[in-house]
Amino acid sequence: MAESVPEPAGTGEGTAARAEEVAAEGTAAAPGTGAEAAAGPPAHPVKRDWRGRRPFWGGLLVLLGGAEILFTLRAPLPVVLHIGMQGLAGYLVPAVMVLCGLLILFNPAQRLFYSVLAVLASLASWITSNLGGFLIGMLLGVAGACLTFGWLPDQPLRRGRQRRLDRREERRAARTASV
Repeated sequence: MAESVPEPAGTGEGTAARAEEVAAEGTAAAPGTGAEAAAGPPAHPVKRDWRGRRPFWGGLLVLLGGAEILFTLRAPLPVVLHIGMQGLAGYLVPAVMVLCGLLILFNPAQRLFYSVLAVLASLASWITSNLGGFLIGMLLGVAGACLTFGWLPDQPLRRGRQRRLDRREERRAARTASV
């Protein structure tokens, strides 16, 4: 016969508290505990963490600006303006912009250098690449480089965003407590 070992005092409360912590972190509890059902829809912390630790929108805008300029270089002949240097520089400058956008996304530690290089390449595209991709690519590149240059890692959340996160955590705790 198997003897049942009495639980120490307070163990049941500790288990409920741990389930609340797991639900608040957005991770799944052990299968069959019911805590995963009480947590509601799963949060996607991995995706948000990756975007939050880098100047995501700045890098994306630089990347899109360079891609737009490259696509305007391959436009049909009647659309292409023949202003500026033709040849290698017309392809090199937007390629540098695309490369800077990728490096901003995947190597954010050097974001200041990449953003300065991206703004210089964006401004150079005015001369070399169909007026900066008909102005759209150049503006996207400059805006993305400015966003990247101004981005600060590990800064505290703004008050409004912090309040929204606090309310969300309170709702999760209330849902877990009601179950």
